[in-house]
Amino acid sequence: MKKLLLGLFLFGAAACQQNKIAYVDNIRLLDGFNEKVSAEAKYKSMTDALNQKRDSISKAFQLEVQAFQARAESMSQKNAQEEGGILQQRGQLIGQQLQQEEQLLQQQGQAEMDSIVSKVKKAIESFGEANGYTYILGGGDGSSVLYGQDSKDVTDAILEALNEKTKQ
Repeated sequence: MKKLLLGLFLFGAAACQQNKIAYVDNIRLLDGFNEKVSAEAKYKSMTDALNQKRDSISKAFQLEVQAFQARAESMSQKNAQEEGGILQQRGQLIGQQLQQEEQLLQQQGQAEMDSIVSKVKKAIESFGEANGYTYILGGGDGSSVLYGQDSKDVTDAILEALNEKTKQ
C-alpha cells in the first residue's frame, strides 16, 4: 500500500511539473542579428564589385569584337576565321573565369550564412538552458508555430544576447 501511495505521489508530482515553453521568430531573429546584416552587406558589396568587373570586361571585349569585325572585312577569309576563332576562345575563357568567381563568391557567402545559422541555433540552445526552458519552438514563415502568446516570444531576448555576444 505504501509503495502504491508513493508511486501515485511521484506520478502526481511529475504530472504537476509543467514544461516551460517559448518560441522564437526565426526570420526576425536572423534579420536583426548584426553579424548576418554585416555579412549580407559585405557579400552585396562583393557581388556589386563582381558585376562591375563583368560589365567592364564585357564592354572591353565587345569593343575588341567590333574592332575585329571592322578588320575582318579587309582580311583573307582564312585569317579572319583564325583570328575569329581565337577571339571566340578568349570570350569563352573570360566567361568561364567570371562564372568561377561568381560560384566561389556564392560558396563563401553560403558558408558564412551556415556559420551564422549555427551560431543562432547555439544561442537559442544556450538561452533555453540558462532560462530553464524545456522547449523553444521556431516561429515565423513556414514554421511549426502557428500561434503563440506574445509573452512566450523570446526572440528579442535571444537577439539581444546574440548581438551583445558578437560585440565582445
